[in-house]
Parts: sequence; structure tokens; C-alpha cells
Amino acid sequence: MSIKIKERRISVKDIETRKGVEPIVCLTAYSAPMAEFIDDNVDIILVGDSLGMVLYGMPSTLGVTLDMMIAHGAAVVRGSDKACIIVDMPFGTYQESPQAAYRSCARVMAETGCSGVKLEGGVEMAETISFLTKRGIPVMGHIGLKPQSVHTAGGFKVQGRKPDEIESIKKDAVAVAEAGAFSIVIESTIEQLSSEITKESPIPTIGIGASVDCDGQVLVTEDILGLFSDFTPRFAKRYAELGTQISDAAEKFASDVKSRRFPTDEHCFKAKK
Repeated sequence: MSIKIKERRISVKDIETRKGVEPIVCLTAYSAPMAEFIDDNVDIILVGDSLGMVLYGMPSTLGVTLDMMIAHGAAVVRGSDKACIIVDMPFGTYQESPQAAYRSCARVMAETGCSGVKLEGGVEMAETISFLTKRGIPVMGHIGLKPQSVHTAGGFKVQGRKPDEIESIKKDAVAVAEAGAFSIVIESTIEQLSSEITKESPIPTIGIGASVDCDGQVLVTEDILGLFSDFTPRFAKRYAELGTQISDAAEKFASDVKSRRFPTDEHCFKAKK
């Protein structure tokens, strides 16, 4: 009898060593089946708080709870074998203090089995990132456009077009790296600035609406599959139109039911002779 040897999961240390060596591939997943589908082709699976909009129909990520992230994070870990699993920390679970952040993050790590967590924020979150990493919690930073702060930022706007924004984002990148994060997501930030930060940062940068020069790229899986039609950002590229196929399949099923073409004998159970 042959025994299948389980592949070692990619670690945050593995991700760090990819800086400037090989592009890092990252996609989102919120369920075990989706994690299983993409696991072989990605380095990182991000359980993003974008699930609030993608799965639950929320207008933003602000309504996502810690319990929701834990439930979906645990499902993704169960559905994958290879990828490094990172779970987004939802709004209000880490901003209060380093101690409060530790309690929330420790719970996520313990209850999901994930490889690390992601926090939004730069200079203002440096103390918290340092507190967490010194206590064994790997942190992925997130700078540029920060979806959890869209109200104070005045909406989903491209970042880095003004001199004050450029300096602020540069400082955020430095602060996050110096605090001990193993990587940084740069979102919706002008290409030149994202490229410059990538070249100067000692840790990998993961771009989303940033620059091809980033050390890796991340997109929402439902966006690339054509499964989320409410809004498709400019930086998202569609590689399939599964939403249309689902609608077509539902239409065909409805037609078969109404015309009594389904079920047929092959789909039904008969009494034993």
C-alpha cells in the first residue's frame, strides 16, 4: 500500500525569501471548495474581509465580524494543503490597542490554524505590529488604499497622487517593515510610487492595483472568475465568466422542471422487484 506524503505548507519565512527572486501569487478564498480549487497554483491564500461584500452582500467590509473571519478562515485551512493561509483582521478587532489586537489575532491563529494575519495601517499600527510579531503572530501589512478607512479617506480613491500622500505612504511602508511584518499589501496606489516602495522595502510587496514591479500580486478570486458582478475594479482582470454560466445552467434547469423533462428515470429510485 502506497502512502501519500502530504506536501509541506508554504510558510511566511518562505514568502520572505521570495523577495526579488520569484513573483508571489496570491488569491482570495472564503470556503473549503474554493481553497481546494486554487491551492496548487498560488503561494498565498488570503481570507479577505472582502467576503462581507462578495458573499454577504454588505456595502463595505465594516460589518464583517471576528466570528465570520474565523469560520471562513478555518474552512480555507481545511480545504488547502500547500498555500500559506493569511486571514484578514476585521474592522474594530485590532485598532484599540496592541493588547486587544493580540487577543483577537491569537484567537484567529488558534481557531483557524492559519499561517498569519493581515492588518490595515502603517505608522499608526507599527506599535501593534511589533507587539504581535514579538509574540509569535506573523503579520502582513496593508498600506495605500485601506478599505476599512474609506469613510475618513472620502471613498475608494487611488492613493499617491498628491505630495502629502506620497510621503505618508512611504513612511507607512518603512514603519510596517521595521515593525516586523513579513510582507506588505499595496492597494490602489499609483504605479511609480508602488514600484519605488518595492525597490526600497526589505520585505515582499503584494500589489493590488499597484505595480507590476511588486514582488507579488493579489486579486479577489470571484473577480477573476466573473462571479461578482456588483462592481469590478479597474485593476481586476477577468479570466472566466462563470457567473454567466451559472445563470445559463439555472435557466436550463428551470426549463426542464417546468416542462417535466427533469427528473427522468435515471434520476429516480424504483422499488425493488
